[in-house]
Amino acid sequence: SSCFGDFTLAPPRTSLRSEIMASHPAHISPDKRFLIFFDFDETIVDETSDDMVVQAVPGQHLPGWLTDTYQPGRYNEYMQRVLAYLAEQGVTESDIRSVMEKIPATPGMLTLFQFLRNRPAKDFEVILVSDANTYFIECWLRRVGARQLFHRIFSNPATFNKDGRLVLRPFHSHDCPRCPDNMCKQVIVKDYVARRTQERGRPYQRIFYVGDGANDFCPVLSLGPRDVAFPRRDFPMHRLITETHEAQPGEFKAVTVPWVSAEDVVQRLRKLVAD
Repeated sequence: SSCFGDFTLAPPRTSLRSEIMASHPAHISPDKRFLIFFDFDETIVDETSDDMVVQAVPGQHLPGWLTDTYQPGRYNEYMQRVLAYLAEQGVTESDIRSVMEKIPATPGMLTLFQFLRNRPAKDFEVILVSDANTYFIECWLRRVGARQLFHRIFSNPATFNKDGRLVLRPFHSHDCPRCPDNMCKQVIVKDYVARRTQERGRPYQRIFYVGDGANDFCPVLSLGPRDVAFPRRDFPMHRLITETHEAQPGEFKAVTVPWVSAEDVVQRLRKLVAD
């Protein structure tokens, strides 16, 4: 079966705001108490999906001439070339899917999903924000039966063309100096929160963000003092939060709860939803 489903896709070179407005989530109830964002690579899954896809290549490694084309901040364009190379090597959709489906969840993550699923419907609006791509993410979520948990998936659109090549596009463009050209998660988070707050006519009680990477630091800078950032312990997001607290006291507003297992996240959420 295909991994495709109801994506939030950004058409090339349109503003994120017009793209979000076009995919109006009429089915999300307006009375959710909490909004929780998840990253994907190294947060939901215990690997980086872009690295794992290389296992589908004969010999399971990429040639130097290809890896040498990577430029900082231009990773999305590099992955476009990698996926083209995979197709040239005869790697099929089912090859890619089987690699994705084998990626392990991070410790405790499926427990956290179960916790969110078992909460009353009014508790959590669940959003995924990832610089991977829609195809990899859908494959994995469907494999573990978690696709329905997510109200929205914001990621780089990827679809197979008629030649069987997975074609990747950038999610959007933005002006943030901290983030790669194709995705600033703070722009996504702020726009989504602003639009949903307007639609609902009231703010969320709290916003949560579960992540690990340097690109997960940018969005949590926009959180307020009632909100909670859940950085994976000793990963770049955690280090950047710690450095910011030391260098610019008061700059970082959210409560920080590092996690080793996602069961640490469950424990804190249990306390917070009971407040």
